Amino acid sequence: MTAFFTRCCKKTDPACQCAQRGRLVINLARLRAVLLPVAVWLLSLGLGSLAATAHADGIEAKQASVIATDEGYALSAEFNIEFSRRLEDVITRGIPLYFDFEVIVERPRKYWVNEHIVTRSFMYRLSYHSLTRQYRLARVTQATPDGSSLYQSFEKLSDALRVMSRIHALPLVDRQRLTPGESYLARLRLALNQSQLPKPFQIDAITDSGWRIAAKTMEWSFIAPSPLPTGTP
Repeated sequence: MTAFFTRCCKKTDPACQCAQRGRLVINLARLRAVLLPVAVWLLSLGLGSLAATAHADGIEAKQASVIATDEGYALSAEFNIEFSRRLEDVITRGIPLYFDFEVIVERPRKYWVNEHIVTRSFMYRLSYHSLTRQYRLARVTQATPDGSSLYQSFEKLSDALRVMSRIHALPLVDRQRLTPGESYLARLRLALNQSQLPKPFQIDAITDSGWRIAAKTMEWSFIAPSPLPTGTP
């Protein structure tokens, strides 16, 4: 059986070439229509991530120190407080927010647990009053969150947050509790207390990231200074 192969040359039809180019253009257009929204979505995620990193909502202590007074020792500290838009809206709608402040002082021990010296804690209540159009910041006791002592009023939320972010010469511990020249360990934290929110908002706080405000604990060691003589101004 003999097989024959015949070489042939097929001349391309110009009309066929135009049709192929047309189909190629259509396919490219369809591909671009599919990929463009995906690229925009990925880009928005990247920009959103960068924005969240640069403007993360949270509370963090910037600096803190234990100073000597004529009655003992006091704490001075400063926090950086960044609110989400959700929390700002909640306050302006009349829902108060509560923040727990706590500082702990311990004496470190090498071969045993640290010796507890003192724990100082209280609660802030931040609210908005629509009649006066003012923000109110009050310091309350842990036992009775609804009963406050002194409070301050502000026209702007930023002013109220600035006052809450600064602790000046807060009485911490009596002079007999610390030994001058000895090293101690301190921990400081200010955090949103979600348990004080109304029940429906507590559920939202679990599922909605807009309610979450990270709170970092600051830990540092210090040498107890010599207390000031009694009666020193």
